[in-house]
Amino acid sequence: MSESTRQILILGSGAREHSIADAILRFDSARRVVVAPGNGGISGAGLSSQPVDLANHAQVIELARSLAVELVIVGPEAPLCDGIVDSLEEAGFAVFGPSKAAARLEASKAFLKSFAARHRIPTAAFEIVTSFAEAEAAILRRGAPIVVKASGLCSGKGVVVATTVEEALAAAKSMLVDRIFGAAADEVVLEDCLPGTEASVFALSDGERFLVLPPFRDHKRLLDDDRGPNTGGMGVVGPVEELSAETLSRITSEIIEPTLAGMRKEGAPFRGVLFAGVMIDANGVPSLLEHNVRFGDPECEALMSLLEGDVLAALEGCATRSLNPDLLSIPQGRHAAVVILAAEGYPMNPRSGDLIQGLEQAERLGAKVFHAGTARNGEGLVTKGGRVLAVTACGSSREAARAVAYAAADVIQFRGKQLRRDIGAQ
Repeated sequence: MSESTRQILILGSGAREHSIADAILRFDSARRVVVAPGNGGISGAGLSSQPVDLANHAQVIELARSLAVELVIVGPEAPLCDGIVDSLEEAGFAVFGPSKAAARLEASKAFLKSFAARHRIPTAAFEIVTSFAEAEAAILRRGAPIVVKASGLCSGKGVVVATTVEEALAAAKSMLVDRIFGAAADEVVLEDCLPGTEASVFALSDGERFLVLPPFRDHKRLLDDDRGPNTGGMGVVGPVEELSAETLSRITSEIIEPTLAGMRKEGAPFRGVLFAGVMIDANGVPSLLEHNVRFGDPECEALMSLLEGDVLAALEGCATRSLNPDLLSIPQGRHAAVVILAAEGYPMNPRSGDLIQGLEQAERLGAKVFHAGTARNGEGLVTKGGRVLAVTACGSSREAARAVAYAAADVIQFRGKQLRRDIGAQ
């Protein structure tokens, strides 16, 4: 297969993976990208999907071999934390994503907090508990507000910011007694609630070199004004202009660099994208809330829409320990907004099977619609639960990007459509 037609395999099924494929093909339309398992909306010139069970490493390796891929890009956290990168590398493939040992930064919030303490990375004071009796004693001693976190993977839903002791105790009971998150809550982290403004900061790394990308702001709660339950993310805007160059420099020197150096020191060099969720206080002082070991979703859709340069070469550089930090940039004065359209009943009991209409009209308005929870049946494109679509728009200002994203979101219709109306409004 010639260089111009080599195949790239992206593992995942959501809007994040759809947007990465779009960015690769936008730079070089001769590429062929396969997203596995993909979803009902991932198709087009140079783009296709293939069924695969991401938990079955042998099946993933066989798919990669059958496609003769030259790079595998791993999107979601679960296969990363399950060691899919290790398995693929042992089979001889170049892979964008961290090893299982490096992915502990996201797989275990207890590990992350202890790691931050070991390497003097600023983060909220915390305790780790393994029983409700321990949690109850700690919550009564620490008081509220307090953050209650299941240590393991919970698809963005294992964190409760409790404003009262009663709410904190209920959250701890649901995790440690009712086991609503199963083994993911064998350990629970209790930490101080930090005031300030949140930002998402991404750094591409090949284990030694790294490139810090512009910050974005996610909106986790389901409803306007940050009300309702936590979700995987209901929208994002960026770059965050309010975050000063000095503060971004501190995030780099006090959080990103010590994390990468610490992982090298502990024998697990981090290769892939490090996603730092940061709280910035009124004085511009940053603290680490959490690390993720993959692109955030929906931050990825905004980032990929804004990036200029060869995304594929940058990701391949991380995989092959040869990152060129000059490959990617975001033009000055460009902004992106993403509005998530979610299914009725999300996040607890999302509906599936509802017909989706208005996609072509939305894209004619200037938006790009990335697919997440979609499938195809005899009627056409239908919802497949959870977050359904990521409506993404770019503009010369935050307001311009928001205007296009919301105009496009409004012409897309399906039963029970949920969206926030205040993404990037503040």
